Amino acid sequence: MFQYLLLTLCLKAIAANPLSGRVVGGQEAQPHSWPWQVSLQFAYQSSPDFFQHLCGGSLISGFWVMTAAHCIVDIPGRFAVVLGEHNLQKVGNEYLIHVDLIVKHPGWIPTSLANGNDISLLRLAQSAYYTPDVAIASLPPAGQILPNNYPCYITGWGLTEPFGTPALTLQQAYLPVVDYATCSSPYWWSTAVNENMICAGGDGTTAGCQGDSGGPLNCKNDAGAWVVQGIVSFGPGSCVAERYPTVFTRVSAYIEWIFTTMAQYGRR
Repeated sequence: MFQYLLLTLCLKAIAANPLSGRVVGGQEAQPHSWPWQVSLQFAYQSSPDFFQHLCGGSLISGFWVMTAAHCIVDIPGRFAVVLGEHNLQKVGNEYLIHVDLIVKHPGWIPTSLANGNDISLLRLAQSAYYTPDVAIASLPPAGQILPNNYPCYITGWGLTEPFGTPALTLQQAYLPVVDYATCSSPYWWSTAVNENMICAGGDGTTAGCQGDSGGPLNCKNDAGAWVVQGIVSFGPGSCVAERYPTVFTRVSAYIEWIFTTMAQYGRR
């Protein structure tokens, strides 16, 4: 019972806050330097043409975006993604495409972030088109496990601090990987994490926060290319806490499901 209460207090989805800000402890990204990053937006049924940032996501094909399952709110309205975005309140070369199909992982349990499987695929109503500001993300090989302290970056429009003021521009922050043995040990996340997750950060200074959910953990591979290794899932209620790193869905654990789903529902 104590463990359940502790988990309830500690786990907080780094998700849906319409007044989203930026990564805690990060800095503004060079505009369009992460061209697969999208802003997942939502319009309430009462204001169907007024979309607001909800979560992040990654463009993984012309028709598909990958995000967190917990970002898919059960509220009347509709979803869209904005591609080529940097400043959420300035008009530039970004463009919006509506979402016409949402596929949550069948193992996702909304009441248990610690169960994992926090991944959804969104099919776009029309194909993304390529500009200098829009590109498709590279995904890791199936089953790949990154070693401890592997250098990665989180990107997103999440809060700079809990209940902080929103920032408008895409942020980035350096978050080195914390291996599973460490992250699952006592005084870290313990049983709140499993092997289908990646932990990164945990220095008590830099982390994801509300509004970053669904966005990518970007890590270079041996060839020097950026790969989306993680999907922002959850963190401590305070966003930043020493030994409680930001937790990501490990993309390499879901490669078969991702490609099977896209093939099943078409428009790859």
